[in-house]
Amino acid sequence: MNLQTLENTLSQETFSDEDLLAFLSLTEPALCSRLWREAYDRTTRVHGNALWFRGLIEISNYCIYDCRYCGIRKGNHAAQRYTLTLDEIVEAARYAVRAGYGSVALQAGERTDEKFVSFVEEALVRIHRMSVEEGIAEGCGMTLSFGEQTEETYERWAQASGNRNALRYLLRIETSNLPLFRYLHSGQGGAQKTWEARLQSLALLRKLGYQVGTGVMIGIPGQSLADLVRDIRTFESLDVDMLGMGPYLVSHGGAMVEDGMMQKDVLLTLTRNMLAATRLALPTVNIAAATALETLVPGGRSLGVLSGCNVMMPNVTPQRTRASYQLYDNKQGTEAEPDSNVELEKELVAVTGREIGRHRYGSSLHFRSRRGLPAA
Repeated sequence: MNLQTLENTLSQETFSDEDLLAFLSLTEPALCSRLWREAYDRTTRVHGNALWFRGLIEISNYCIYDCRYCGIRKGNHAAQRYTLTLDEIVEAARYAVRAGYGSVALQAGERTDEKFVSFVEEALVRIHRMSVEEGIAEGCGMTLSFGEQTEETYERWAQASGNRNALRYLLRIETSNLPLFRYLHSGQGGAQKTWEARLQSLALLRKLGYQVGTGVMIGIPGQSLADLVRDIRTFESLDVDMLGMGPYLVSHGGAMVEDGMMQKDVLLTLTRNMLAATRLALPTVNIAAATALETLVPGGRSLGVLSGCNVMMPNVTPQRTRASYQLYDNKQGTEAEPDSNVELEKELVAVTGREIGRHRYGSSLHFRSRRGLPAA
């Protein structure tokens, strides 16, 4: 593809599979830069200049599954396991609220036992109560990421959150290549997750009123560009409200070390191309700049914003446990204190030209339009 062909394609409002494949295939720096700039500009036109922050709290790294790619999988006996106390979770959320982040994001390894379900339920009740006391009339927004659960569990958590209009759930599909999906999710003892169960969970979340989020890893060994195009079409078919995507990074706590990893500069270009192509195909969704981008290259999250992302999830987890939540090797920010996020904010504003959307939920235009809700 030459520059004129790219310009002609970018002038469109909708894009074919061939167009998306061409975007993903770009390697020439000038062409890549033009694609990324178009994604950034369209983000501005659709969503405005605000960058939405969600204070990320990694509440526990216990997991009942053994997914090959993950450093906190059940089979990694070297992992230092932890669970934050309820007080620690609430205080981390309080930091985010006082910093002006309109929402918090709670993440953990996957568990389905009643002890864990009720623990999360109580944490959500307390966070909601705290945020109301801190001056947010309807309570802060919440994004949950706890994997596949029953409809009853999703409903309990929705009620506990206290604010369904700002309630989100991130459940990534990781890939729409079904053989690759099965490989990623088969650890010791064989297959542990199914594609059908993942889709059923996403449907339940939509039914219960959650803002539904999903996403994939980019650059997985064995993944093709055609797979990534199919991923984008899957996002469309699921009618998602938000996306969380990042580069595949190898974990020595996982079981895919021998599968290798893409060269960093090639992976960075592909990741930015995928973010941009997805933004062009799905202009009204929220797209998060993943921490994995920062791990791949310093300033990676800013590059994500410059490629079409409009959500950031700065880590506000207590420092004592951050190094134990290693989904992949050398995870960025494990040694940083929460106040380091002030420097992150300054960097983002300076590099990307965005402003921080203080004291607002930052729900996606896609969700607000679908529900008939007012502006962010």
